[in-house]
Amino acid sequence: MGYYGVDLGTALKEVAPDFLVDVTPPEVHHEVTLAALAHGVPVIGEKPMAASMAQARKMVEASETAGKLYMVSQSRRYDGQIRAYRKLIRDRLGPLGILNSDFYIGAHFGGFRDEMEHVLLLDMAIHTFDAARYISGADPVSVYAEEFNPSWSWYQGAASATALFEMTNGLRYTYRGSWCAEGLPSSWEGDWRAVGSNGTAVWIGNEQPRAAIVTEPGGFHSKTEPLEVISEPVSSGIAGSLKEFLHALQTGETPNGECHDNIKSLAMVFGAIESARRRERVSISEVMETI
Repeated sequence: MGYYGVDLGTALKEVAPDFLVDVTPPEVHHEVTLAALAHGVPVIGEKPMAASMAQARKMVEASETAGKLYMVSQSRRYDGQIRAYRKLIRDRLGPLGILNSDFYIGAHFGGFRDEMEHVLLLDMAIHTFDAARYISGADPVSVYAEEFNPSWSWYQGAASATALFEMTNGLRYTYRGSWCAEGLPSSWEGDWRAVGSNGTAVWIGNEQPRAAIVTEPGGFHSKTEPLEVISEPVSSGIAGSLKEFLHALQTGETPNGECHDNIKSLAMVFGAIESARRRERVSISEVMETI
């Protein structure tokens, strides 16, 4: 049975779908997800999870109450190169202490983004922040951030930002980004550097990851050997997230982007925005609980 119209409640009753795919604007993710879960329908939705942390918390609670899966599609996780980079770090670098990412693209979107208050942090940084958690296996503890708008920017809101996150296990993750950086753009996935006790690994998002691994410590510079990895083919992007969502429904396994985990990436976004507003370090636990 099909339905054509704008009344979601009626559509859910008449169609009785096996699941719902939410590709609405972020401002209505909350409304759509709560309605679907209330009807016992699992949901896979576009990022970001919600337009506020308060909304996100209610969505997680609704998933628990319904006993149904709510997954946020973080398409960057479904990339053969990022998976190869993650494995390289875990297998060869030793304990990770430093993780940096750069995102510099001069994007002339036009439309609503030109008027957004936090256009970089709210519109784009969720991709990179979630990737940092995925790559490192660490979760955010606190953040100090500044957002600003260079004099030449064509955006009304802050199109540039810098953020320093304290992560679990003592890791420090540094984010630098701009939507108004003309020329020599970074990759859309970001340009990454990870430093551990056994060496350094870099990944330019449209290239294969590579590393230098310590072979003989000591002296002014320890001796290292280069290491390159070749990524394996994976179901990429949205196709990959849909495939994992369906697999989770069939098996009961917890997928990437499950709401209890994804809300931590969203907290990095709103934590950075709050830190920039206050001009002080902000605890992520405060963001998770009260902001």
